[in-house]
Amino acid sequence: MGGESSALMQLGFVGAPFGVRGWVKLRSHTDPPERLLDHQNLRIGQGSVWQNYRIEATGRSGGALTVKFAGIEDRDQAQALRGAQVCVLRSELPQRDDKDFYRADLIGCEVVTVEGLGLGTVLHFIETPAQVLMVVRGAQEYWIPAVPRHLRRVDLQARRVVVDWNPAPA
Repeated sequence: MGGESSALMQLGFVGAPFGVRGWVKLRSHTDPPERLLDHQNLRIGQGSVWQNYRIEATGRSGGALTVKFAGIEDRDQAQALRGAQVCVLRSELPQRDDKDFYRADLIGCEVVTVEGLGLGTVLHFIETPAQVLMVVRGAQEYWIPAVPRHLRRVDLQARRVVVDWNPAPA
């Protein structure tokens, strides 16, 4: 997400179409997942192609969030959105306190263990059914569970994350 999209924060992505009337499933990165629905207007896109969409209706199916966007009227239009990022302007998100942060804030931060061993920098996050993994690359690549047990301290001013993580010997 570059240029205009650099002020965007990804809150999830569009999943499979749901039904034949233009509904889609959404995969939310927010906690709780329903917080994504607090935003009635979303920026959806990939690469350099972005468009504003207004949520007309919401629902759930088997635990998944479902939405109907204005202007998306059939399954083919819904399918065209599959895999696209769901974002909002950063300015539309609530301010965070010192102990809270957005995942996007950690991208590019230096990661060190509680013992002071440098592991590399945060590249991105991977969602798994069990937990979110923080991908860190330095001399090696590490997939560290992004949970309080392992994330000990986040200093956004210093762009540093301290983790309680014992990297496997090379």
